Amino acid sequence: MGNAGPVDILNGVSLTISKGESVSLVGPSGSGKSSLLMLMGGLERPTSGTVRALDYDLGRMDEDALARFRRSHMGVVFQSFHLIPTMTAIENVATPLELAGVRDAFARAAAELEAVGLAHRADHYPAQMSGGEQQRVALARAVAPRPAILLADEPTGNLDATNGAQIMDLLMGLQNRDGATLILVTHSPELAAKCDRMITLRDGRVVSETPPQAGSRP
Repeated sequence: MGNAGPVDILNGVSLTISKGESVSLVGPSGSGKSSLLMLMGGLERPTSGTVRALDYDLGRMDEDALARFRRSHMGVVFQSFHLIPTMTAIENVATPLELAGVRDAFARAAAELEAVGLAHRADHYPAQMSGGEQQRVALARAVAPRPAILLADEPTGNLDATNGAQIMDLLMGLQNRDGATLILVTHSPELAAKCDRMITLRDGRVVSETPPQAGSRP
């Protein structure tokens, strides 16, 4: 609901994404890309229809159940890094692991920071790091629990071309390492083309899909 009444952000979207697939969501600003991603993550609720992930109906889960589901099964990377400013890099990465009850949370966090090339920054705070470094920490935090699903909303939008390309290469590499399903919102045709499939939205509807690339995982 908006001030002037109901607003249809998404309309008649019917979409299936396979396990292990990488999919990019593209389209002009206001087309519904980020809203669709938020529905997929249970961060927004549909007013009609259903959203199913890993055989769970997200619309039937309360906020606590959705939080537990994301903790166990999803990693989310935002355009704005959303790091906790009072925590060091390793503490930021270890936090979701500790919440999940992982005993070797800090050892796992250190390994993930090394995987994104930031082992030497483990004890630095976000304000002491560049934008590209902060996004690497956010990426390490998202993949540390080994989620089945990775959601990325314009993860390179606040970065220059060089850092953006590095983050995308890391994201795709970590997805392949863990066999996760990746859904990526982006305005970049170059980044979108790196995925197995590209889905174009306009005015809240899916207007086109490219077929899965040859050799992509089933």
